Amino acid sequence: MNMNMFEQFASPEFIHTPTALLSMLIPILLIHNKSKLLGNRTTTILLWLLKTILTNMTNQLTNDGQKWCRILTSLFLLILLSNLLGLLPYTFTTTSQLSMNMTLAVPLWMATVMIGMMKKPSITLAHLLPEGSPTPLIPFMILIETMSILMRPLALGVRLTANITAGHLLISMISSTTLNLINTNITLSALTSTLLLLLTILELAVACIQAYVFVLLITLYLQENT
Repeated sequence: MNMNMFEQFASPEFIHTPTALLSMLIPILLIHNKSKLLGNRTTTILLWLLKTILTNMTNQLTNDGQKWCRILTSLFLLILLSNLLGLLPYTFTTTSQLSMNMTLAVPLWMATVMIGMMKKPSITLAHLLPEGSPTPLIPFMILIETMSILMRPLALGVRLTANITAGHLLISMISSTTLNLINTNITLSALTSTLLLLLTILELAVACIQAYVFVLLITLYLQENT
């Protein structure tokens, strides 16, 4: 049993070198590989699923917003693969780190705000003051709306971090309990194993849903500013 449950969120090291840095070198090895990938049923289903998700998220965007489809596709695949690969043993979940998620959230949120200020500044500034606000409350309403806009990237990063971290902690605690009960109580061990299996299936769903929610919120912010 781990003495510290949060040790699983530390990056593994190989010869005192974080393996996360070594994994970044893998794409370089594939640059000179000119082999073509043949289409099969799996790639066809994945492409259809990805196209369906992006179509449902971006069908409300303007022509300027549609230009973000490639960025949103890359972002969705990055978060989805990071969440799913983090469920494998002896792996490091990058999306469990708040610094990683904030690095994704802040630039994208800032880009949507800058696009709104450049393309339609009057409408973007009008969002700071809801229509029909009483005159004495106008300064407070502007302050509150400004704070809500500034809190958007923090909400994006914290939401993703909290969901991924909570699920991994539950899996770690239940798996440790199952191993401890194997030699003492087979019945309870079987029950905790069943619970662990159900929780793993739930985490698979959470990994997909959180990637979808993150990209969907970026799309909604983009829709307000384009």
